[in-house]
Amino acid sequence: MALSIRIGKAILSYFHPESPRIYLQIGLSGCFFIGPSLYYFTKAALVQLQKTPVTWKYTFCFWFVLIVIVGLMVPYQSHPWDWNHYIVHIIYGQWVVYFAFTGWELRSVFAKLFLSGEKLSPSEKPILSIFATNAVILAAYLIVFFTSSNYIYISGAVFFSLLIYLNIPLFVNRRKSDTAFLGNEDAERYGNKKIIEEHALSLTARLHKIMTEQQLYKNPDLKLNELAAKINISGHQLSQLLNDNMARSFAVYVNEYRINEVCELMARDRGMKLEAIGYEVGFNSKSTFYAAFKKHKNTTPTLYRAQ
Repeated sequence: MALSIRIGKAILSYFHPESPRIYLQIGLSGCFFIGPSLYYFTKAALVQLQKTPVTWKYTFCFWFVLIVIVGLMVPYQSHPWDWNHYIVHIIYGQWVVYFAFTGWELRSVFAKLFLSGEKLSPSEKPILSIFATNAVILAAYLIVFFTSSNYIYISGAVFFSLLIYLNIPLFVNRRKSDTAFLGNEDAERYGNKKIIEEHALSLTARLHKIMTEQQLYKNPDLKLNELAAKINISGHQLSQLLNDNMARSFAVYVNEYRINEVCELMARDRGMKLEAIGYEVGFNSKSTFYAAFKKHKNTTPTLYRAQ
């Protein structure tokens, strides 16, 4: 949407230069949201974010309030020179900075693509494609900014349309795989073989990070496919990783996190009832909690607390 606002300004300026200057101001203002949108979209896509952090919302509000205040105090209608010689520098500078930050977030994807030669997953291709699309459009406008070439200026809009059409198949392909764009990798990538150790270590680290940071184990209804989607692999691959590479079932793996949390809660709050602790960490019944605890600690929760 932010790109569309900027592109709309370019089209109006090129084909209808007599258009009211307020349209030009809105178009340039839209640039203030391209960089942040690209950056936060990429971060959210890479970690499978389920809820927008409040700080991100504050950032967008900050840029919105700032550009509105500037627009009211220095309207393009009466201050075109200021916009074209001062404000536009800030606008493009902000876009470039956020673009650079986005590239840094994608460093692991670039390493996979250019250094290790590893094949990109279906979930990574659209993200990289969107980044490349922004790179082309940003380059087109920066060239215009430094050379004042009208022929290149309209190329930003042309490339925008072309790249949108080229990206559509990537999105459609993700939908067809029923993963809502950021979903599972190809389930047959490894076939029936054990996942190679190097990749297994990477997946294990991602899995541990997701489990600890989001505390997914506290969800008593957590499913294998749900957890697999969090790290962009299929349920088949996660099962393969757990059983073949980590030598444990899905239930055992999740319960390990729950039992560790139980032990921490016992140490912190000695007055908390054991049954309440079990429910707190994700067990859906007392019997399941006691059975899992005894399996992992070779004793009952009562005796463990006493010791």
